Amino acid sequence: MEYIDNIIFLILLVAGFGLFAKSLQKIYRNIKLGREIDRSDRKSERWETMARVAMGQSKMVKRPVAGILHLFVYVGFIIINIELIEIVVDGLFGTHRFLASVLGHGFYNFFTATLEILALLVVIGVVVFFIRRNFYGVKRLTMKELFGWPKHDANWILIIEFALMMAFFKMNTADWVLQQRGLLPEHGSFPISSTVLAPLFSGFSDGFLFFTEKAAWWFHFVGILFFMNYLYYSKHLHIILAFPSTWFANLDKKGKFNNLDSVTKEIKLMMDPNADPYAAPAEGAEADVPSKFGAEDIFDLNQVQLLNAYSCTECGRCTSVCPANITGKKLSPRLILMKTRDRLEEVGRNIDKNGKFVDDGKKLLNDYITKEELWACTTCNACTEACPVLLDPLSIIFEMRRFLVMEQSAAPQELNLMMTNVENNAAPWQYNQADRLNWTND
Repeated sequence: MEYIDNIIFLILLVAGFGLFAKSLQKIYRNIKLGREIDRSDRKSERWETMARVAMGQSKMVKRPVAGILHLFVYVGFIIINIELIEIVVDGLFGTHRFLASVLGHGFYNFFTATLEILALLVVIGVVVFFIRRNFYGVKRLTMKELFGWPKHDANWILIIEFALMMAFFKMNTADWVLQQRGLLPEHGSFPISSTVLAPLFSGFSDGFLFFTEKAAWWFHFVGILFFMNYLYYSKHLHIILAFPSTWFANLDKKGKFNNLDSVTKEIKLMMDPNADPYAAPAEGAEADVPSKFGAEDIFDLNQVQLLNAYSCTECGRCTSVCPANITGKKLSPRLILMKTRDRLEEVGRNIDKNGKFVDDGKKLLNDYITKEELWACTTCNACTEACPVLLDPLSIIFEMRRFLVMEQSAAPQELNLMMTNVENNAAPWQYNQADRLNWTND
């Protein structure tokens, strides 16, 4: 029974990371349902973009208050969890503050003091975010699309992070008081715990302090495993997926339309007077022709677009600058990504249940995203410019519009009239080509 704690710790550790790996595998499988796309070019630029945007938070701080607070939470939470290394070693081998013997007395004191300061910044950040989200009335955080689970999810994340930081402080405080009583070796410096919380613990017995320290240590460890596995069900997957999303981001100029090679080749063939329209296609040429133009369901979107759907943190910066949304139209770029993710998850559950996808009679188009939303978009790219992790909801709108026009001939009347004029008159306007320069007469 001497090693029962170590055995329980090992079981929890293996189970926690095993479930997390299974969740990541499922996400990867779902993303692979999309069409392949080659984003392996300009590698140095992609590494630089990822380092600057995902790691450096360069776009977050464009809104200074939210950006700086997010930086506190992001940097603090990530660095504090470096302590997980020490927790794992202590849990497996029954040691106490293992890193003290590795880092040395002076550096370990600096390390633990830094963690305490960062933990305080995390607490300040999550408290302000909780108040801001629930009581301050920021419009993009109180829109009806966030009612229900999205709002609860955001609050639960803040509560979990707050609880983990409180357990961290509680563990350090009990540890420090026991050190001062000579019951534990003096390892670490705790500027917050020793000055703010220690007076509250000074009257407790040695036994209670040992229990408190160990209970907080276990809570912190189990809480980290819970948080890690909760990510799969949460918008906070961006903690992980923001990195590949920024690496695979579209580096072309915003607004550049991705022409279909198959259509371009067909037009060039039509315009070539020497081309033989009855000639047999070259070997493999048919493979270049897509089975479907545009996107009707998640299978028609590319893998980066599906990755974007999982990476969306629902912050609403895209929607807050969308001119269509601002003027009261139904479109919300944030909701485009949320609905794409919902459909992707539904397809994933279908595969889990049946071993393969069985047609459920639903599509992303109409069942999740309406034509009204798609045609409300002005294609101004404000949403892609505003996104702090370079997500591209506009590309999904493009592809679904392309399906409506090229597969269903379901463009609005105004667009159909314009396209007819271009076809007949080589101009969007309804007059004869011979009259195009008549305006110069005046």
